[in-house]
Amino acid sequence: MIRIGKYIEQFINWLTHNFGPFFKMIKTGVEAMADGVQWVFTFMPFYVVIALLGWLAWKRAGWGIGVVTVLGLLLIYAMGYWAPTMETLSLILVSAFIALLIGVPLGIWAARNKTAGSIMRPLLDFMQTMPAFVYLIPAVLFFGLGKVPGVFATIIFAMPPAVRLTTLGISQVPQDIVEATRSFGATTKQLLFKVELPLALPTILAGVNQTIMMSLSMVVVSAMIAAGGLGEIVLKGITQLKIGIGFEGGIAVVILAIILDRITQSFGKKKQRAKS
Repeated sequence: MIRIGKYIEQFINWLTHNFGPFFKMIKTGVEAMADGVQWVFTFMPFYVVIALLGWLAWKRAGWGIGVVTVLGLLLIYAMGYWAPTMETLSLILVSAFIALLIGVPLGIWAARNKTAGSIMRPLLDFMQTMPAFVYLIPAVLFFGLGKVPGVFATIIFAMPPAVRLTTLGISQVPQDIVEATRSFGATTKQLLFKVELPLALPTILAGVNQTIMMSLSMVVVSAMIAAGGLGEIVLKGITQLKIGIGFEGGIAVVILAIILDRITQSFGKKKQRAKS
């Protein structure tokens, strides 16, 4: 019998034993980032946060989404889930930011280098098809329980769309434009930042939207390892068979998902209209 799991377990244990200080440093930095973002949202009065998010939704996605944002957030506050919602929002933003910080450069590299793209493709398939719960195991071993393993698992789960759509966007830039730019003496850096990225931006922003949505779904799952937030409310409803609490937590998650989805989609749609 081939016991692949045994060798993976030995490798994880080796990493934990030999790189403990490194993982501790990462845990401290990510925890400070997540706590800082959460502090910003909880420090401001709830009506200020609602007004800011409502204004952003109105400016980016229209008055209808602005009204939905304000009413939805007021409902969350009225149900008593404001603090868990802000905790979930901070975890989503931190996870998505780190996932994009890693995923977009990897997507550019995969588009520029065929060998790198060939290697990344099956890895991304593996990351997307692996059950989300599996990512919680190494996250707990590396970082213990709490927010940080939740962020770590979310980054791995949410990164593939950013890589894939960045690669797709760069690859779809017309070759005649690329050749014309090179013929005028543009460097590789100028070609990337002044031609390829601007033209690929609508597709990249679609990847940003997908990354944020997948971060939201994984943050809820991460409640199983004490990541907190709305996921903890939903998990409590499941484990204790409290239908009302679970339903309320689910409503809060849906409201947050709609707000984030419509706002992030609006950036890509406006860039697409400007491009056409």
